[in-house]
Amino acid sequence: MYVCVCKGVTCGEIRSAVCEQGVGSLRELSRQLGVATQCGRCAPCARRVLDDALGQRENASGCGLAADVAA
Repeated sequence: MYVCVCKGVTCGEIRSAVCEQGVGSLRELSRQLGVATQCGRCAPCARRVLDDALGQRENASGCGLAADVAA
């Protein structure tokens, strides 16, 4: 699912950034993928996906969402 339409960023790309590149904040995510740097409407959804991916990483049960977060 697309989280940021302006930059074409998906849930999977956010999860990959967290798991593979160590992204840990919305600020880092914005720098890495451009999320929430244009219109900003995606920021709340991006934060939910980011927080979920961080929780998955902390639980060591793998990265990713159990289900895509609805916008």
